[in-house]
Amino acid sequence: MAEQSGKPEIFELSNGTMQVKITNFGCTITSLSVPDKKGQLADVVLGFDTVEPYVQGASPYFGCIVGRVANRIKNGKFSLNGVDYSLPLNKPPNSLHGGFKGFDKKIWEVVEHKKGENPSITFKYRSSDGEEGYPGAVTVTATYSLTSSTAMKLDMEAVPENKATPINLAQHTYWNLAGHNSGNILDHSIQIFASDITPVDENTVPTGEIMPVKGTPFDFTAEKKVGTSIHEVGMGYDHNYVIGGGEEKLGVKHAVKLKDPSSSRVLNLWTNAPGMQFYTGNYVNGVVGKGGAVYDKHAGLCLETQGFPNAINQPNFPSVVVQPGNKYQHTMLFEFSVE
Repeated sequence: MAEQSGKPEIFELSNGTMQVKITNFGCTITSLSVPDKKGQLADVVLGFDTVEPYVQGASPYFGCIVGRVANRIKNGKFSLNGVDYSLPLNKPPNSLHGGFKGFDKKIWEVVEHKKGENPSITFKYRSSDGEEGYPGAVTVTATYSLTSSTAMKLDMEAVPENKATPINLAQHTYWNLAGHNSGNILDHSIQIFASDITPVDENTVPTGEIMPVKGTPFDFTAEKKVGTSIHEVGMGYDHNYVIGGGEEKLGVKHAVKLKDPSSSRVLNLWTNAPGMQFYTGNYVNGVVGKGGAVYDKHAGLCLETQGFPNAINQPNFPSVVVQPGNKYQHTMLFEFSVE
């Protein structure tokens, strides 16, 4: 039965070990609690206690699914099948994360909510032709499921109805494995299974090059602290990594391993997406979140698996265009552990 309602609500998935709260507003993870080395639960994602701040626009994309196209499209312009499209410049001079009212600001329909040992929830949203400047209607579904005692899977699908259109969804959770209210993430260690990034221009749009990370501050091929070289990259990391070189299983690749030394919590993220935006919360500034916690710069980091930014304008990047009759599929597997 569809839990059809036009109002934002928070739903819960729990399996006795981990607990996740998700709202139908933007398909947003508001809370995710996992145990540390002593079995103590902490909420490891930035966010708010209620849906109101999300609805009121207080969130810098905390926990949501962004689309129709995640990340930046240069000058908000692209051409497809001989037609020129102009998108809202909500992050001038570019269009970012789907425009002024992207998928993160829509109320999704809850089509299924299962309880039990492997609880799951499926959300659905239909984006109409011309919404935020994009061609063609698209039906999107997102299913969050707890696949084991300490793992969560997200399956995103999108089907264009009658026109080719760019589709690139990303999950925009800000992680802090020490706990959402524990300060900055500069002491977290991270290993990114990528030997290249897509370098960017002064407006954070990829230039089209593929650049090896070896010998640069972007090199996380071996585990190192987030803060080690962050001062060498301007405000912080906000770059797309070309995922590859890690293990593969069940159609997903190992993208990243994140570890917090204080709690010993570890997050291993697996995906079938070609890229991952590594973002260190550079623009977070005095946001009052859950329990009155104040989130400042680097309070959390994002691991947004995705198609490459501005791919619609870069013929050498993997295409993000989906044809009618085809389906966009994007899987993320979040495995939590301690070590």
